[in-house]
Amino acid sequence: MPIALNERLQRRALIAIALIGLAFGGLLYATGHVIPARWLWAAGTVPVVIGLFVSMVRDLMAGRMGVDAVAFVSMSAALLLGQPLAGVVVAVMYAGGNLLEDFAVARAERDLKSLTDRAPRIAHRRRGDSLEDVAIEDVAVGDTVLVRAGEVIPIDGVILAASATLDEAALTGEPIPVTRPKGDPVHSGTINAGETFEMRATASASESTYAGIIKLVTAAQTAKTPFIRLADRYALLLLPVTLALATAAWLWSGDPIRGLAVLVASTPCPLILAAPVAFIAGISRAARRGILVKGGAAIEALARTHTVMFDKTGTLTVGGARLVAIETAPQQSADEILRLAGSLEQASHHVVAAAIVTTARARGLLLSQPAEVKETMGSGLQGLVDGRDVRVGSFDLVYGQGRPPPWAVRALRRASWRSALSVFVSVDGTTIGAILLADELRRETPRAVQNLRAAGVERIMMVTGDRAESADTIAAALDLDAVLAERVPSDKVEAVVVEQRLHPTIMVGDGINDAPALAAADVGIALGARGASASSEAADVVILVDQLDRVSDAVAIARRTRRIAIQSIAAGMGMSGVAMIAAAFGYLTPVEGALTQEAIDVAVILNALRALTPGWRFGQQRLQTAASRALRQGHTDLQACLDRLREIADALDEASADCAVPLIIEANELIARNIVEHERDDESNVYPRIAKILHDAPGLVAMSRAHREILHLSRLLSRLSNGLKTEAVDKYLIRDAQRVIESIESLVRMHNAQEDDIYEQAAAG
Repeated sequence: MPIALNERLQRRALIAIALIGLAFGGLLYATGHVIPARWLWAAGTVPVVIGLFVSMVRDLMAGRMGVDAVAFVSMSAALLLGQPLAGVVVAVMYAGGNLLEDFAVARAERDLKSLTDRAPRIAHRRRGDSLEDVAIEDVAVGDTVLVRAGEVIPIDGVILAASATLDEAALTGEPIPVTRPKGDPVHSGTINAGETFEMRATASASESTYAGIIKLVTAAQTAKTPFIRLADRYALLLLPVTLALATAAWLWSGDPIRGLAVLVASTPCPLILAAPVAFIAGISRAARRGILVKGGAAIEALARTHTVMFDKTGTLTVGGARLVAIETAPQQSADEILRLAGSLEQASHHVVAAAIVTTARARGLLLSQPAEVKETMGSGLQGLVDGRDVRVGSFDLVYGQGRPPPWAVRALRRASWRSALSVFVSVDGTTIGAILLADELRRETPRAVQNLRAAGVERIMMVTGDRAESADTIAAALDLDAVLAERVPSDKVEAVVVEQRLHPTIMVGDGINDAPALAAADVGIALGARGASASSEAADVVILVDQLDRVSDAVAIARRTRRIAIQSIAAGMGMSGVAMIAAAFGYLTPVEGALTQEAIDVAVILNALRALTPGWRFGQQRLQTAASRALRQGHTDLQACLDRLREIADALDEASADCAVPLIIEANELIARNIVEHERDDESNVYPRIAKILHDAPGLVAMSRAHREILHLSRLLSRLSNGLKTEAVDKYLIRDAQRVIESIESLVRMHNAQEDDIYEQAAAG
């Protein structure tokens, strides 16, 4: 609830006048000058009454009556009844309450304001061999821009230097700087935490990430919540009740001062202050978590959420082609398959080609330059790599009408199970393998769904334009309540409207095609980590970091904020009611009633500001972010080992005894050297630390059982492989070894994912 600067100055002037009147009047009264003292007290009250009257007239012209009416009546009555001291005390209390509101709002807005204050305005543009400082609005797409150490990156672009070290905390909330290689995108608003580097602009200033964030911040600061307006409607009940009680006290006691005391004690600052302070504090708290909420209306709607609807691609999933597996023909190498495919795919701009090339380079494979490349749109490519004829593409491109061998049938079957795209690779007419690519779940998606249920969301759905088979696979993994597949944007809107008729509904999406559904929902939440887009503009809440679990954070923050606002109003008005009754029975004079009301106001504001914090958890420790990241990096380091175990298990399908022995021995060595040591370290060193933080002994006991199962399976494989000779190997031994290897590989992957969730939870506190 932003307040204009001139209005804040007026409030400061009014409190100053009221304080001067009260103080100097008190001095005159103490020295025996009673009449001048009364005039000074009245002089300190009148400007506040006039200012309040103007404010009330403005509210009435806007079609509403605010809760300030009771304060106006009490001050006016004090002047009319010859009680200027009570009047000036109420004036100080009322004007002081407004000043406290300004302070609270400014405190809560600080995190939002810090985003706009640090917005870059100048860019160092290169022109030939020289540099010129220009306004960021003058930078065009394609311009080369120099970013010096410590500067905020002015616009979106790509890195031209070998690498750049960036502090992305303003956008991602991650405090540790990251190093980005040449060609990586950089977003405006991040800070150059390393050496000076050059970048090429890929967006204008108005279309860059930070400009989009500032627009969203502005929208968040200017919106006003219906919940706050609800406080104004309480005045319709509060004013007649107060007047009736004051009149009854006057008639019962025969003393009009008794009625004035009731009016003074009823000044409704809790209603005036509690809701706006709490909601702005909640918005500020969300901003610190990388969640931009466009005003209190969104907070109020979030707090009432019953149903959450997710888009799939790019929201529940990573939104791109990712390597799932490499299926190899007998006697072929997975790395060589990927290297040849990556080399040829360098000639294509297709999203699948980019994924294969990126994966090959990430594995450190040396790609060759392709020649004589021919691309068949929708099928794949053909060309020369290292003088060999290589084909990469669909099953039909590689095999034509030929009958596939058993390993290729297996690859197609596994691709179907995983809803993956199969890219076959052939060399000189012989198919050597298939690369399986799929849009996989985000790592944090299961945790996000669990946290939403823990936050009280009753129904979680997925609505997607993808085919039903793929959608059902994702839904089964997440235990969703309903799946709506093969829906175009208009169908998504219709689905949202249907759910809205039943319960308050959130829609979460990331793409332009999600914008209509986001706008139609009670609350639209956009994953806007890549900057302003149609979905971000249409949404009520924008997640600025690429973390889906911030959706559950937004719901939890909203519910806590609304709960604090209601608590503040209820407690404040309850205490005011007690003070009014005490005044009606003569236990409080008008001045004492005003002082009592001010104490209530301060308590209400302090309670409302609790929405700035995540809440106290006594005795709870947190795992340091760096420690959590290191633990999860240990799992990342195991991926190459697990991938190799999967390749070995696949190779054992048709392996002869001569081939099976070295594969089984290699698998045993990999497991003993990497996995067993990792699990033992977790059990002896990591889990005791985590147990002190989580206070969840049963949960960690279950995780320890997984350690024991992994170690048990590793011992079984060790028995099989120790002293293994070719002549002792038959198909049953190979099958047993294959089952053990597959079990270890699958169990470790699932166990690592569960541990990642635990480490995230321990770091969140």
